[in-house]
Amino acid sequence: MSEHFEKAADRGLASCHVCGRVAEVALENCPRCESKLELRKPNSIQNTVALMAAAAALYIPSHILPIMTVVEIGVVMPNTIVGGMMTFWRTGAYPIAIVIFVASILIPILKIAALSWLCAAAAGWIHPSPTALGRLHGITELLGRWSMIDIFVVGILVSLVQLGNYMSITPGPGALAFAGVVMLTMFAAMSFDPRLLWDRLDEMAKDPPTTKDQSP
Repeated sequence: MSEHFEKAADRGLASCHVCGRVAEVALENCPRCESKLELRKPNSIQNTVALMAAAAALYIPSHILPIMTVVEIGVVMPNTIVGGMMTFWRTGAYPIAIVIFVASILIPILKIAALSWLCAAAAGWIHPSPTALGRLHGITELLGRWSMIDIFVVGILVSLVQLGNYMSITPGPGALAFAGVVMLTMFAAMSFDPRLLWDRLDEMAKDPPTTKDQSP
């Protein structure tokens, strides 16, 4: 079980979320910028779960609706994320197809699953090790940095692949839905307070769960 370490919150100290000044939370407002002092982000788990639920709801239309429409010699071909990925793969544009698969399909699912797991750990529903918590939170932060890469790819394609009457590419409603997924998952990661994880571990260290006697 994790050892209890004294934190700034145990001494009534809070870090200002605006300027970073550490002050006593009893002051209520930061002495430097007058922002409200909070030991932890209020309603962090609830806000994170709500944002993830909204992202999961948008994830479905982002894959059903066309993310881009290709007009080639007068033929209109709407493509979803998976359809566009397969089109690029068949035409030999393997790097773009891989980028779309990783950024549009894999990363959102992994990020929603990781944040759900962290919220469950912060709420005390599961009891992982501190090492696992630290690594998973680091992975979540890393995934968030690459969440918009496929939107940039579509934007580059729209600006570059304009060959007059031969071919043109325009973004579709699926791109807007997926952009919503990306933004909501980013806001969910920002609203989650990782300090709640260490608070939960300290509570477990103080009051370890009782185990039932096992009969031979």
